[in-house]
Amino acid sequence: MDMQKRIERALETALKHTTAGGQPPKIAAALRYAVFPGGARVRPRLCLAVAMACGDDNPQAADAAATAIEFLHCASLVHDDMPCFDNADTRRGKPSVHAAYSEPLALLAGDALIIAAFETIARECVATPHLIAPLTGTVARAVGMPHGLVAGQAWESEDDVPLAEYHRAKTASLFTGAAMAGAIAAGADPQIWRAMGDRLGAAYQVADDLRDFAASATELGKPVGQDSLNARPNAVAAGGLDETVARLHDMVSQTVAAVPDCPGAPVLRDLIAGEAKRLMPKSLASHAA
Repeated sequence: MDMQKRIERALETALKHTTAGGQPPKIAAALRYAVFPGGARVRPRLCLAVAMACGDDNPQAADAAATAIEFLHCASLVHDDMPCFDNADTRRGKPSVHAAYSEPLALLAGDALIIAAFETIARECVATPHLIAPLTGTVARAVGMPHGLVAGQAWESEDDVPLAEYHRAKTASLFTGAAMAGAIAAGADPQIWRAMGDRLGAAYQVADDLRDFAASATELGKPVGQDSLNARPNAVAAGGLDETVARLHDMVSQTVAAVPDCPGAPVLRDLIAGEAKRLMPKSLASHAA
C-alpha cells in the first residue's frame, strides 16, 4: 500500500471511532468535513516516511502517530480560520468549517479532533503499550506550551513578536513532533531526527509566508494577504522577496543535509526536495535555487 492510501485509511478508521453512531449528527458531519478531503498531508507523510526509513517495526503505532498529527493539524486549521483569529471563509478550496457549520460547531469540532488525536494513540497502541507515553508526550509538546502550536498562536496576541520563535512554535514544532513520533513508533532514537524536523518546519513556514505574499487565493484554496491584513509577522515583510526566496532555498538544502544516514534516507531527501518545489508560488517559479 502506498503512503497516501495508508494515511487516508488510518484517518478514516480513526474518524469512524470518533463519530460512531453519528451522534450528534451535525458535529459528526463537521468533523468529517474538516478532515476530508485533505490537503497534501505533509505532516503525516513525514511521520510515516521517518518510520519507514527506520524500519517501520510497528506500523500500527506509526499509523496512529501520523493520524494524531494530522488530526491536530486539521484542528488548528479549523480554529485558525474562525473570526477570532483569521476570519477566513475558505480553506482547501471550500468554505471553512465555521462558514459551513457555524462558529459553535467549528469550535467544538476543533476540540473534538484534539481529543481524538490522543485517543487514537491510546487505542491503536494497545499491542505496543511501551510506545503510548513517549508518543503522547512528543505529540503533546508539539502542539502545547511553551514552544508548540498553541504558543505560536498565542504570540499573535503579543505586541512584540520574535519572528524566529513565532515560526518555530506555530509551524516547525508540529514538523519536529511528526519526525520524532515516526522514529519512536519504529523503535528508533527520536533525537537524531529533531534537527531535520526543526529545519523542515522552519522552511515550511518561510514558504507559507511567501505563498501568503505572492500566491493567489485560487492557487492556495484559501485567502491570501492574511499576514498583512492581520498585522502579523511575515518573512517577506521582514527581509524582502528576493532575500526570502534565497533563504528558503538555503533552508531546504540544510533540511536535506540534516536527514540522518539510514536505508530510507534517499527517499526522504527526494520527498523534501519535491515538497519544496510544490510550495513555491507559481509566480516565483523562475527564482532558481
